[in-house]
Amino acid sequence: MKMEDMKPESYDHKQIEKKWQKIWEEQGIYKSSEDPSKPKCYVLNEFPYPSGDGLHIGHPRGYIAADVYSRYKRMNGYSVLHPFGWDAFGLPAENYAIKNKIHPSVAVTQNIARFRAQSDLMGFDFDWSREVNTTDPSYYKWTQWIFLQMWKKGLAYESNEPINWCPSCKTGLANEDLEHGKCERCGSVIEKKRIRQWVLSITKYADRLLDDLEELDWPENIKQMQRDWIGRSHGLVFKSKIRDTTLEIETFSAHYEQSYADTFIAIAPDHQILSKIIKGVSGEEELRGKIEEMNVKRLKEKYVQGEIEGVFTGRYAIDPLGGEDMPIWVANFVISEYGTGIVRCSKYDPRDLAFATKYHIPLRDAMVSHDAEHFVSKGLAKKSIMYKLRDWIFSRQRYWGEPIPLIHCQNKCGVVAVPDQDLPVKLPDVKNYEPTGTGESPLAVISEWVNVMCPICGGEGKRETNTMPQWAGSSWYWLRYMDPNNINSLVSNEKEKYWAPVDLYIGGNEHATRHLIYARFWHKFLFDIGAVSSKEPFKKRIATGIILASDNRKMSKRWGNVINPDDVIDKFGADTFRLYEMFLGPFSETILWNDDAIIGPRRFLERVWKLVTHTVIPQPADKSENIDSVHEIDKFIKKISENIENFKLNTTVSELMKVLNVLEGLEPSTYDLETFLKLLAPFAPHISEELWYTLGHQDSIHTSTWPVAKKGDGLNVEKVIAIPVQIDGKIRGSIYLEQETSEADARKIALHSRELAIWLKDKEMKKFIYKKGKVVSIVT
Repeated sequence: MKMEDMKPESYDHKQIEKKWQKIWEEQGIYKSSEDPSKPKCYVLNEFPYPSGDGLHIGHPRGYIAADVYSRYKRMNGYSVLHPFGWDAFGLPAENYAIKNKIHPSVAVTQNIARFRAQSDLMGFDFDWSREVNTTDPSYYKWTQWIFLQMWKKGLAYESNEPINWCPSCKTGLANEDLEHGKCERCGSVIEKKRIRQWVLSITKYADRLLDDLEELDWPENIKQMQRDWIGRSHGLVFKSKIRDTTLEIETFSAHYEQSYADTFIAIAPDHQILSKIIKGVSGEEELRGKIEEMNVKRLKEKYVQGEIEGVFTGRYAIDPLGGEDMPIWVANFVISEYGTGIVRCSKYDPRDLAFATKYHIPLRDAMVSHDAEHFVSKGLAKKSIMYKLRDWIFSRQRYWGEPIPLIHCQNKCGVVAVPDQDLPVKLPDVKNYEPTGTGESPLAVISEWVNVMCPICGGEGKRETNTMPQWAGSSWYWLRYMDPNNINSLVSNEKEKYWAPVDLYIGGNEHATRHLIYARFWHKFLFDIGAVSSKEPFKKRIATGIILASDNRKMSKRWGNVINPDDVIDKFGADTFRLYEMFLGPFSETILWNDDAIIGPRRFLERVWKLVTHTVIPQPADKSENIDSVHEIDKFIKKISENIENFKLNTTVSELMKVLNVLEGLEPSTYDLETFLKLLAPFAPHISEELWYTLGHQDSIHTSTWPVAKKGDGLNVEKVIAIPVQIDGKIRGSIYLEQETSEADARKIALHSRELAIWLKDKEMKKFIYKKGKVVSIVT
């Protein structure tokens, strides 16, 4: 079938978009390749976990922006990698499956098909030949392999410390999975529960995770969120004995200069040593009850912001600075996860002062401030660096996750690794996968899977039955896109060196303290063992702003305000939808969806269609013939290019609208139309491709060369303004000029304007007056 046979008579978005999506797929024009003769550009979206609800109109915003950028880079001569895949293991997928009474594997397959169909409607330039799925054994083989390398290096260890336990999800959680003491997924109040789990020593990388932030082209707010979460503090640790006991406690002070003013000690209500401290004191049971009330109240967020509460333990610490007794109080503002969870308090801290005032605790002034060496040299304290970051709880007592590839030898070998040749350890297919709530994974009862031979001694062994968290598969996935079919390594050295690092990573701010920290940690470890060549995975990070529904709330089934992008695309077209999402406002800011305003971008595209299909070009397609119009459109090329590079995508759409206004006022040449379509193509790929072929081209516009302004940097679109035109004393239209445009050039542009032609037809111009930057006056 010839291209001209497929040309629609009018702008029929359904026919055009369906046609070109099919042709692009058949021709494979977006397939990535490692071409040493070209510069590379790796553009990455955070891959989604495919929920059963599918996409709403807020989800594609980041995908559209990445698509615009990757198309722009391809047209600028770059070898582009823009892949996509699915983060499908973990609690979200399993909870959805439980709710809908289907197996997680079935739910994931159905949901991926739904997401894929929706994304196909939007015409993204994803290289689908590189698609990855975290639940595919050929993928999670390498997730397991990375874990084993960490285990062999001592970065993965078994622990029985009390952890965050969600009574609803029935699994242990990392600190990063909590929001104000509640499960991020279900909202349940977290309990502390002592169970066996695997932990990753992310704290060993804390300094590198902090220091290397300075090398990244990331928004400052994201960097600061990571700094705050890691929470590095330099200070001193003081040791104190507790009077009338054999106990000793350590307190951490980041502000130690006036420690001689400290008069009491505060301890977190959930601190492990607290139970020992209060054992045997008068009124012990009542005291335990009050402490438990504080913990529950804090977890359930029952405290008003800034409210302080405490209770005296009945114990005193001996102050190493002077030998005086310091009362030990339980205080709701002390956090057990930070420092030692026990702090020295004085009048010089506003919160300490308020606490002491409320409970009538004696205070005193410090006679003089001291530096750290004073306390260290006298043997009163030791220097220490503390972090808010805690090691990563990596076990989940659930079914739907990567099996941890370890075997517990029942003989003498202890915990041993599954040999590389036996990877992946596949997740067994079971009918019943609901969590047990006992602290054991549902896998623990599958004896034919659990019971295996020890790979070292050949004796009886049992597989590890905890699974990995959802974050495991997303902590290295960008590497697999580089080399998705490699069966010998997670990525070849040659391909990794070509594509790394990711040049642009687009995703939500909600992942700044979880995914981004985990991903950087894993990547740094892989760098340490020589598996990758760069110490940071993502060169540039841009955050996606939220699109609120027209009722000014986040889209949710709960509010009944979810808008399905399929419906918008069906009515207005994918190109209109893409343009509108980019035009709504600055990319990283929260914006409001307006159902009525989308008609604007639709009418814009209809005008583009009319301009190209109704323009009669009598002259040959010589780009030098129409000098005035070449000058006009060249004014916009530099500005549009800069806007795309700087992710000012909403203003880029505004500039495209200006270009159309200019061209509608001229007799555009082939060069004008070709250049305009190239500028439009990253935003509206389908209509641009259709009109490109209308102009006689046989190769895709998306593999054509991005326009370059013929007159260089001297043309500044910021100086282009609309000049009203009076004809015989009445405003009849406008033309677009730079403020420095000469009267002769203004005259030529005005006389070529389509908008003014109807008013000048069959009339003789007697006088032309141009007041520079203000108005054009024509007298006939």
